[in-house]
Amino acid sequence: MAQKVPVKVEGRELTLSNLDKVLYPDYGFTKSEIIDYYSRIAPVLLPHVEGRPLTVKRYPNGVTGQSFFEKNAPEHTPDWVRRVTLPVPGSTKNRETINFAVIEDLPTLVYYANLAALELHVPQWRVDDDGQALPPDLLVFDLDPGPPATIVECCQVALMLRDVLKAEGLSARPKTSGRKGMQLYADWDCREEPSAYAKRLAQVLAKEHPQQVVSVMTKKARPGKVFIDWSQNNPAKTTVAAYSLRAGDQPTVSTPLTWKEVEDCERPEDLVFMAPDVLARVGKRGDLFGRA
Repeated sequence: MAQKVPVKVEGRELTLSNLDKVLYPDYGFTKSEIIDYYSRIAPVLLPHVEGRPLTVKRYPNGVTGQSFFEKNAPEHTPDWVRRVTLPVPGSTKNRETINFAVIEDLPTLVYYANLAALELHVPQWRVDDDGQALPPDLLVFDLDPGPPATIVECCQVALMLRDVLKAEGLSARPKTSGRKGMQLYADWDCREEPSAYAKRLAQVLAKEHPQQVVSVMTKKARPGKVFIDWSQNNPAKTTVAAYSLRAGDQPTVSTPLTWKEVEDCERPEDLVFMAPDVLARVGKRGDLFGRA
């Protein structure tokens, strides 16, 4: 029989289940440790997902089992979880709208952690108090290394991109993807359509550094180079949130970085951070992904 534990989180009643279930077998990381991580990281994570329609990737049987993306908040979602109904043109399930959840408080974060929603993904825009979509407030570049390139090469490209953005009056913030690549974010002022803008900058860098950078998605063009994925700025797309866990062999985290860490990266292992590492970093340095 499934172990169930009633708890109260900031006045909300939740029932946690299967707390001893190991969701990262190679690391021995249990559901209770996942809930503990998200509970403790909440003060710095919540500002980065607040107001953003949520897509989660759930792993009910752990990272070695089947997983699924979930955008539509199920009917059994507690009524205190904020939901917004938004149009989804071109839905693969032929839906005209989706009822998205929005994580804005600790109880909601714990609720999703208990569902084994290991990964949290959000768009580059928020909704207002009435649930209407606002213009994008973030610009993102997803740097994806084509083997044998690694995050070391991503760091080199990130520095190039930082300088280009600085010349454009934008201040970039780096974070790891929690997997093999990294992302750069900048506050966005809606000077133009963000995907077109990001694509143009990616093309400039690809032209100036053809041995290191590629701006097209074609797989055969990418070995040994870093693909600057500008398409994540499409309003229909999401990117893994800062401080979200990733579902790999180990409980790695999409971790905000200092520019010195980017500059000093010599080995891929230099920028791999597990959940306990990130809690310690935040305890010591605070939120490195705060607004520039």
